[in-house]
Amino acid sequence: MSQPNFALPASLDDRFRRAELAFWSLPLVAMWVFPEHLVLGAQVLIAGLFALSLDLVLGYAGVVSLGHAAFFGAGAYAAGLLSVHGWGEPLSGLLVAAVVSAVLGFCSSFLIVRGHGLTRLMVTLGVGLSLHEAANQASSVTGGTDGLAGMATGSLFGSWSFDLMGRVAYGYCLVVCFACFSIVRRLVHSPFGLSLRGLRENERRMHALGVPVRWRLVQVYTLAAAIAGVAGALAAQTTEYVGLEVLSFERSASALVMLVLGGAGRLYGAFVGSLIFMLLQSVFADLEPAYWQFWMGLTVVLVALSGRGGLLGQLSAVLARPGRADTTANAARGGTS
Repeated sequence: MSQPNFALPASLDDRFRRAELAFWSLPLVAMWVFPEHLVLGAQVLIAGLFALSLDLVLGYAGVVSLGHAAFFGAGAYAAGLLSVHGWGEPLSGLLVAAVVSAVLGFCSSFLIVRGHGLTRLMVTLGVGLSLHEAANQASSVTGGTDGLAGMATGSLFGSWSFDLMGRVAYGYCLVVCFACFSIVRRLVHSPFGLSLRGLRENERRMHALGVPVRWRLVQVYTLAAAIAGVAGALAAQTTEYVGLEVLSFERSASALVMLVLGGAGRLYGAFVGSLIFMLLQSVFADLEPAYWQFWMGLTVVLVALSGRGGLLGQLSAVLARPGRADTTANAARGGTS
């Protein structure tokens, strides 16, 4: 008797491929190749992790959010307040930030899943703006426009202290980003991830198939909020400062732009987009300090109009062309090799 085959189909294969391992080796090599830019590198990784959390709800579940910075800021303030009150241990700060943001995401998700389309968009925007104003009014706790003062991040495992060159901070961010990415990658390559894609394509059909649509959205929104909180905590711990801008609309919009540049629904698009966004921002700011946003906006428009899927989507299309040509020629010859 033949044994049953429990292997996942190719679309659900979550093993890391050589190209992916090469991708993650690049930031590791950058620690030695660009030692003077590690502070910027850490911020790129943090921005990429935040964009990845947004990609989970936008690129896979199809929920557009303009207030995702609410969870980033909640995690940043959670880690910052712990540090201000004498608990600067980094890893426990990450855990607390993830829990606080996850709770906020879970509670707000029930408002978001009730609507559709524009309604959801406005609810996410309202949640973000409300939390921003709440933090501004609670200046006795958050520091208001002055930000939190007196933060001091402790050393990692009591051995590695955060230095001015950003070497420890960069390595810390890289490890945390890879860990979070691995979790998200495994999730999207699971049957749960396929159900999210189904919700993105046709929510009514998934409901007819018996998928608990609202509960799926609550789950993914809560997880995305937790990851955004971890990104916020990383930002607070590596800079030792938390201001109102962590809750700003601009923070949410920047994550959307990163996904447009890199490619939504592709996982790696978040990190590619964050790198391109921050490099272009630096270049344009040097060329035109007063008008860099114009050039950034023009770049985003050109990328968006040139094809779907951002830069990674266009790269995939280019790489797929020889395969399509071979398939067409093979079919013309009657399918013979």
